[in-house]
Amino acid sequence: MDITSSKSLFSAGEAVNSELTDEQLVACYLESRQPQHFEMLVRRYEREMYTFLRRFLGNTQHAEDVFQGTFLSVHLRIEQFEPGKRFRPWLYAIASNKAIDFMRRNKRHQMASLDHSSRLGDSDESIVQRLASNEICPDDKAISNETGARVREAVRELSEPTQQLIQLAFYEGLKYADIAEILQIPLGTVKSRVFTAIRKLNEIWLRMNDDKRSN
Repeated sequence: MDITSSKSLFSAGEAVNSELTDEQLVACYLESRQPQHFEMLVRRYEREMYTFLRRFLGNTQHAEDVFQGTFLSVHLRIEQFEPGKRFRPWLYAIASNKAIDFMRRNKRHQMASLDHSSRLGDSDESIVQRLASNEICPDDKAISNETGARVREAVRELSEPTQQLIQLAFYEGLKYADIAEILQIPLGTVKSRVFTAIRKLNEIWLRMNDDKRSN
């Protein structure tokens, strides 16, 4: 996504006090409907949210489309934002749900885009170690390496909601409390689902290793 292309869109937002919290910007926008308040919110989260969606969807164009849809939904639903809540988890909830909807609509295309040709390295290492290691740290270099591609392949065998959980917990590094707020489920349920997701990923990882050895 060309971040510089949006400079003109946000130029009016330069005058907005950058020290205002996200929640204060929402309140200002709801009160005055001045576009610069909303534009500042978009500007703050543009890179972070686009990067999150690019990892989640595995496709630059898809990420850009969902990014645009996310902030359109935020704009249309801004009056539903509850005072006292935090904006960031609310934004992540909208973005991740948009991404899941997109994946479901494009399931066949998503499956076809997987990189099945990459080779597996250090096959005895668990998927948990891979998720926690610097090798799949969320940056372009790590995402593009061959082991990262195999990890993504394993993750994509999970259901869309479980992929959402993995993205939030490991790639975004969000706290369990934040994930609970985003998904609107109890904290204990988040912990249980993360444990189950990791166990399932380990099963997939081991199967991939076995398939590699047998070839």
